[in-house]
Amino acid sequence: MPTTFHYATAFSRNLGWVTQAEQDKLRSSRVAIAGMGGVGGVHLLTLARLGIGHFTIADPDTFDVVNFNRQAGAFMSTVDLAKAPTMANMARDVNPQADIRVFDIGIDESNVDEFLRGADLYVDAIDGFAVAARRTVFAACARLGIPALTVGPLGMGAALVNFLPGKMTFEEYFRLEGYSETEQIIRFVLGLAPAGLHRAYLVEPERMDLAQRRAPSTVMGCQLCAGVMGTEALKILLGRGKVWAAPHAIQFDAFRNQLRNSLAAVAGLPDRDRGAGGDIAGVPGRCQLAA
Repeated sequence: MPTTFHYATAFSRNLGWVTQAEQDKLRSSRVAIAGMGGVGGVHLLTLARLGIGHFTIADPDTFDVVNFNRQAGAFMSTVDLAKAPTMANMARDVNPQADIRVFDIGIDESNVDEFLRGADLYVDAIDGFAVAARRTVFAACARLGIPALTVGPLGMGAALVNFLPGKMTFEEYFRLEGYSETEQIIRFVLGLAPAGLHRAYLVEPERMDLAQRRAPSTVMGCQLCAGVMGTEALKILLGRGKVWAAPHAIQFDAFRNQLRNSLAAVAGLPDRDRGAGGDIAGVPGRCQLAA
């Protein structure tokens, strides 16, 4: 016998950790998420189960077998299906009343404002190698006064940096202008996790190949990211709890059982701090930067 969906019933177990008024606020909030892959898919489902009522999501890609180790929407039944509409359907299976705007194309200067229209929060889940798209969205968030957060799955942990209106911007923190695309990727990973907790247990560094835009990943990292992201989103949307903004970078590594809150824009090191091979001083080698 079909069960009728009731929002209040579906998310009643959130109450106690949030008030009824706060749950109503979450229901009326809109979160924009660019990227529906490793972290993006589980981000969407986490926020859907939190009771967020409005989403704007984007991803131009389709699911493939190589996504099976970590992506929430990757199944034999979804191979070759577009990620964004597939994940929208999964979120609607959690909350049939959710308002979900779907962009099944990439985000660039021509559509970024429309993508962010009405957003109370932006959650970054763009592929780690898509530097131009990431810079475009974060720049628009700064211009429009939209809080933005990124949580990267590094090894078996999560690395968080929040960018809040009126605070340090993405560009001020990472300082990517004027560098090659490969160097921008390195600086992004370094700035995301200055403590580098994940580097100690990368057992096969050769699996990291920036030239081929390939890096190892784990489902644990993605799931941990979703938990961190969901908590930060709740705090930002409800205005309750401490939110550390850039230049703070927070990394938790489950493999090493360690937590670091780093107050440093490491990716902004000047050229004099580089080694002869272009590596950042103090970093054993580019191949050890696992994403």
